[in-house]
Amino acid sequence: MALPNKVKKLLSQAEQLSDYRDCSSYFYKWLQNEFSKQPVSNLINARAEFIDRLLIKLFHDYDLAHESDLALIAVGGYGRGELHPYSDIDFMLLVSEQPSDAVCEKIGQFVTMLWDLNLEIGHSVRTIEQALEQKREDVTFATSLLESRLIFGNHIEFEKLKRHLVDTPIWRSDEFFLAKVQEQNLRHKKCHGTAYNLEPNIKENPGGLRDLQTIIWVAKKHFRAETLQELINHGYLTHEEYQELSECLENLWNIRFALHIAAGRSENRLLFDHQPHAAEILGFGSDGKASVERMMKRLFRIMSRVRELNQMLLSYFEQSILPGAGELPVVELDRNFERIGHQIRVKNPSVFFRRDQLFVLFEHIADNPEITHIYPSTIRTMRQVRRRLLGDLQDYAACREAFLRLVKHPNGMGRAFTLMHKHGMIAAYLPQWRNIFGQMQFDLFHAYTVDEHTHKLINNIYKYFDKSKVSEFPLCSEIVTRMDKPELLYLAGIFHDIAKGRGGDHSELGSVDALAFAKLHRFPASDGKLISWLVANHLLMSVTAQRKDINDPDVIKDFASKVKTERQLDYLYCLTLADIRATNDNLWNDWKNTLLRELYLHTQRALRLGLENPMDQRDQIRDKKQQAKQRLLNHGCNEDQIDLIWSRFKANYFTAFSEQQISWHTEHLLNCEDLSQPSVMVSNTAMHGGTQVFAYSPYSGGLFARLVSVIGSKKAQIQHAQVLTTKDGYVLFSFVILEVNGDPIASNRAQGIKRALDAAISDPKKKIRFKKNRSQRFKDFNIKPKIVLRPHARKDRSLIEIQAVDIPGLLTKIAEVFQAHLLHIHAARITTVGERAEDFFVVSNNEYQALTDEEQAKIHQALRKKLNAETE
Repeated sequence: MALPNKVKKLLSQAEQLSDYRDCSSYFYKWLQNEFSKQPVSNLINARAEFIDRLLIKLFHDYDLAHESDLALIAVGGYGRGELHPYSDIDFMLLVSEQPSDAVCEKIGQFVTMLWDLNLEIGHSVRTIEQALEQKREDVTFATSLLESRLIFGNHIEFEKLKRHLVDTPIWRSDEFFLAKVQEQNLRHKKCHGTAYNLEPNIKENPGGLRDLQTIIWVAKKHFRAETLQELINHGYLTHEEYQELSECLENLWNIRFALHIAAGRSENRLLFDHQPHAAEILGFGSDGKASVERMMKRLFRIMSRVRELNQMLLSYFEQSILPGAGELPVVELDRNFERIGHQIRVKNPSVFFRRDQLFVLFEHIADNPEITHIYPSTIRTMRQVRRRLLGDLQDYAACREAFLRLVKHPNGMGRAFTLMHKHGMIAAYLPQWRNIFGQMQFDLFHAYTVDEHTHKLINNIYKYFDKSKVSEFPLCSEIVTRMDKPELLYLAGIFHDIAKGRGGDHSELGSVDALAFAKLHRFPASDGKLISWLVANHLLMSVTAQRKDINDPDVIKDFASKVKTERQLDYLYCLTLADIRATNDNLWNDWKNTLLRELYLHTQRALRLGLENPMDQRDQIRDKKQQAKQRLLNHGCNEDQIDLIWSRFKANYFTAFSEQQISWHTEHLLNCEDLSQPSVMVSNTAMHGGTQVFAYSPYSGGLFARLVSVIGSKKAQIQHAQVLTTKDGYVLFSFVILEVNGDPIASNRAQGIKRALDAAISDPKKKIRFKKNRSQRFKDFNIKPKIVLRPHARKDRSLIEIQAVDIPGLLTKIAEVFQAHLLHIHAARITTVGERAEDFFVVSNNEYQALTDEEQAKIHQALRKKLNAETE
């Protein structure tokens, strides 16, 4: 489209840097104002035209226009004439021979001016021979040359380059095709194979702009096609598919354009920070999460369509381009389906008039591990059938039977389920699944949309049955071998989050949906109740493990009373582990694994003993003492000295720690020269899933705050904390700490942390400093700390729950409030997930009693004031 006359005038009159900046500023304001008034394609073409004019003007300003040897060539997206507000400007200066020093100096001034205008540029100076050599070595550069165009200068040299690009067989069509497919596969792998990240990359994610461009690049190279529309004539696209791809491209351009405006820079990741502003710019509203959800659902639908069409077209291209690809042997599967290489094909599209045959296709995929993809013509047919559905596939009795066969098939929930999800068959079957498609999650630790999270959960459960994954899921792999009906676990996984986004408790709503599904599919009543119970309680085990003291017999008894049977415990444990591991690729670690495993084993034992005959606390303490003492005696310790140390400890010490920890603590104390002095030790290797820290000291009210400050200043994360007092006025601190990535602390780092803790515990006046480097992400979602005070199981204790955005020194700030109000900390459960901290503290007042209503109100107010000030 034509640029505004004022832009042209300002540009033609520009002489100084300030003039060019004023012109650019006016142009960018015009772009933003026009975004809501005309097609985005006009605007990205307009920016390319503006940059053309700018470069030509500067070419003249720096006396490069008179250099007859120079050709200024746009490449890449700029070569296509497509530039978003802050997209990189890639160009090449083509020369017949190496330029003189004088010309090089002019080129340097030209490029410096572009940098001074804050333009992101990629540039090179090459002869034709150098360009061809680079093309030979780099498929990305070869791709950019496919889209080159002359902006200004020596058109003879440019035409010569174009002829060489066509005539010189540096990249044959088959080589280029394979290189671009490999490039796409690697790009998808970096995105974990899914488009449904909560902060998707508009260009790089599966279904993003790069997938569309890959189609165009291959078409240009092999078919000499300049546009997608030309693929209709070659028989690869229908008119409807071309219109669909064009619509998807326009939508992706719109979102990317709005993202650039929202970010104020070149940005391809739709980060949480930019989502509300981008949604408002695009017209989805300004009501926070609701407008973001509307925008993101639209985006994920577009990406799903692009990815499906990309796969279909690349498969067609493969048959045309690769030698022998269209001559693979055909293996008949039944009268309706056949296998061609690694793909399955329907013989006659009319077969799908019997809707259950859609699922028979996936049964064949489950039966034949060598089938990895669906034949392109079959994808096209499935897409047409999917769009013509008048209801849900589960309405058909034959479909229900076929779907249940798949769920019960040993391989049905592996690749077959993944392809069903990818090609929209789960959404076509379950109406509730359509509601969670592309559903955002604003909780700071989920990394995927609800449907993709559920898909990953199902994949995790499927791995339990894979013998090669036993080392990854040892306990689950053992449990599923004795499961009588694994399909119930899969169905609980499908329904566990299916009610998210509706409002209300998604666990309760989902359990109702699961029960209705079981009735519709004629499950025995007991099976339907189990699926429904698992959905209703799918968070119970993770909440208990991460928020409660699982060494407390009362906690185990309460949890076991809710689980009721060992069978339900087995299903719940397997579901919980799969759920946590599907939430975020960085969320799972050995510490969480240990917590869940210990809770499972403690509960299993309680259920086997019988809830009416719970294990007595005295029996538990006796067993731990015997095992710990045997360890110590094996290490040469004196039994009388062991008993002397233990005589100082209260009973709660022996319930709080394992026999391994007890023997470790005791051996350290036995080796201390003076037990009246404080001491610290840090384990060099992981114990119970994390690095252990043990500190012993005369009681001091502010010591907890100092210790957590030191650990935080060393960039270690506290996962668990225990604070106990001895009978004679000493205090024991126990921490489980991890690196930020969830790994145990390296041995060299552990010793550095120990030295810092030694200094802090022996020198109370030593200052501990934090760097104020908190991420500014999520600020648009107005996340405020949540503080809840409630009674504890013990009548002389209170429980304080704090949820907040994790910041350096957060735990220290909390401890400072506790110290100021003379609270005694008896235990702490510290959980950090992504950028969200969930901390639980068992406390008492200065008289070792539960907090009064007045004390609770004061502490709540003080914590809110302190934490709000820190997170603003």
